[in-house]
Amino acid sequence: MSKSQPPTSGIDLFADDILTDPYPTFAQLRDLGAVVHLPTNNAFALTRYDAIRAALGDPETFSSRTIGFNPAVNEALQGTSLASDPPVHKELRKALTENLSPRALRGLKVQIDAKAQTLVAELVAKGSFEAIDALARALPLEIVADLIGFTGSVRDNMLRWGQAAMEVIGPMNQRTAENFPIAGELYGWCSEVRAEDLAPGSVGRGIFDAEERGDIPQNAAGHIIHQYLGAGVDTTIAAIGNVVALFSAHPDQFDLVRENPALVPAAFNEVLRFWAPVHAWGRFVTKDVEIEGALVPAGSQVAILFGAGNRDPRHYDHPDTFSIERNPIDHLSFGYGTHGCAGQGLARLEAHAVIGALVDQARRLVAAEPVRIPSNITRSIDELKILEVVPA
Repeated sequence: MSKSQPPTSGIDLFADDILTDPYPTFAQLRDLGAVVHLPTNNAFALTRYDAIRAALGDPETFSSRTIGFNPAVNEALQGTSLASDPPVHKELRKALTENLSPRALRGLKVQIDAKAQTLVAELVAKGSFEAIDALARALPLEIVADLIGFTGSVRDNMLRWGQAAMEVIGPMNQRTAENFPIAGELYGWCSEVRAEDLAPGSVGRGIFDAEERGDIPQNAAGHIIHQYLGAGVDTTIAAIGNVVALFSAHPDQFDLVRENPALVPAAFNEVLRFWAPVHAWGRFVTKDVEIEGALVPAGSQVAILFGAGNRDPRHYDHPDTFSIERNPIDHLSFGYGTHGCAGQGLARLEAHAVIGALVDQARRLVAAEPVRIPSNITRSIDELKILEVVPA
């Protein structure tokens, strides 16, 4: 059978209205095909579950050398595990994941659960609060700062650095241009950081120890620490904000978890499926590849649309319904394959702790409409006012 040209759409994947609510556009693109050419973005979008998962599982064809949508960020990310392919990727990722393995994280669980319970108890006692600053940002920032050993002004800059590091992965639009100087502060700090700048006994110190032993390439420690902050914090904040918003909007689903706390992991999986924290992620096509009969030529940039795959009716029944009993363990929001999210274990610990604390201490959350600000890569809530908390 002859290969056809992919269908084309004139949409701008990074337009403000699409970034704040991409799901109607995702549905249109899925209907066009598993791969759709977007001339405005100079990219081919992968829209359906099977096509996305297959691409993520084939790093030889879909290389991570250009995960971003502008040349400057792709150049800046060289040397990181995010933007490398096997076998170099394996070496860099080993140092990153050594401290994020289930065994390593087991010791953190009690500490994270306790922090979440204390924080949620304080907020419930207030009766109303702003959930993003007070919870979704507060918990991950403290946990990652303690884990890596950040001190002083670095702790103060974590949020703006993490947000900027994700923003600049987008195309060279106004958001990217405005955030490059801020991301540059993070790149600069990571290129100069030394072991003694990090708290004794921290994971950050351990990464420098690995560099000294020769377990990772020389001068790689700063790149790895950059990934903890640049790729891990902003997306976890988005996911936890989504937890609170979705439980507020769907009290019946919140009740299911309250009645059966064993559903906490399933609830978080469904939150990740229903609202993917990452809007789009890039790959470079190394050779001509056929996707459901359509040819994507070598040298093309691909935009992986995790949220579109997560709502694909070919894979999930009633995909636009939020249902925690679905337990979609195969959702795409953590990626898949070689580049599956290295920090997903830590993100799960944090989100499970928040869900557990909420179901322990609250019976109902009444929220105002979530406020979203367009962002190139991370789709998150900027403000979520909890108008009333009914204590458990």
